[in-house]
Amino acid sequence: MSATESKGQPLPFAVAGVSMRDLLAAGEAATLISTPPRAPEPERTEPLADHREAA
Repeated sequence: MSATESKGQPLPFAVAGVSMRDLLAAGEAATLISTPPRAPEPERTEPLADHREAA
């Protein structure tokens, strides 16, 4: 008896007619929509320190 025969019901598969490209695009779109936007970087109030030349 194989591993698939020992289980009661077969595992559900992807819906027929949906390409892998569409599935990947849908997953990428869901990730973009569910990711919150980045917080703005705080403004610097003190001037940047002068860099010294290397010897």
